[in-house]
Amino acid sequence: MLLIPAIDLKDGQCVRLRQGRMEDDTVFSNNPSEMAARWVAAGCRRLHLVDLNGAFAGEPVNGDAIRSIAARFPDLPIQVGGGIRDEATIAAYLDAGVSYCIIGTQAVKEPAFVARACRDFPDHIIVGLDAKEGKVAINGWAEVTDIEVVDLAKRFEDDGVSAIVHTDIGRDGMMSGVNVEATANLADAIEVPVIASGGITNMADLEALCRAKRDNLIGAITGRAIYEGTLDFAEGQQFFDRC
Repeated sequence: MLLIPAIDLKDGQCVRLRQGRMEDDTVFSNNPSEMAARWVAAGCRRLHLVDLNGAFAGEPVNGDAIRSIAARFPDLPIQVGGGIRDEATIAAYLDAGVSYCIIGTQAVKEPAFVARACRDFPDHIIVGLDAKEGKVAINGWAEVTDIEVVDLAKRFEDDGVSAIVHTDIGRDGMMSGVNVEATANLADAIEVPVIASGGITNMADLEALCRAKRDNLIGAITGRAIYEGTLDFAEGQQFFDRC
């Protein structure tokens, strides 16, 4: 499995939020490109970038920072989410060197958009499903729907997405432990790759994910834990390599 560092971008800075609340942020760096370099030096093999402003605005806001990172590390797979609501945005990111575009809110509001994106940009589309108690959340986690995560994931699997990023928003940024059961249940329900996100705190969480390993559980995104030092990134990736 891959351990994937998250670089969340707000106003051009690298931050982490608690449960997706824009007003509850911690700034970790004012130079996202240098932060990316830190994780590359530690051995990361994929980066997860999120345009937080874009998620609320519905269009890219921190595109310059994202393009800078992609240009600096052209051989590193990069997945980007936040404010991706149309095909033009996807095309622009892919042209800039991004490997995968993550469709979140728009996937729920307009599922047909995912099908079109997978057709027009095959092997470059990931759907991000943010969940609270099994229900999908949208609009920067500000709204929880009545839609079941598993049901929606099955639809997008049929569309041909490259992966599903599953985030437990009740745990994200809270250092409260990953929701292993929900992630494993999702991986069991579909065949496309699943990436876990939300709540990873320390090696115990990686060990729990390893015990729940599925062939299509390909990685886990980590943010606050590696920034605050409760998880050593290099050690974590080495553990996953042995898992």
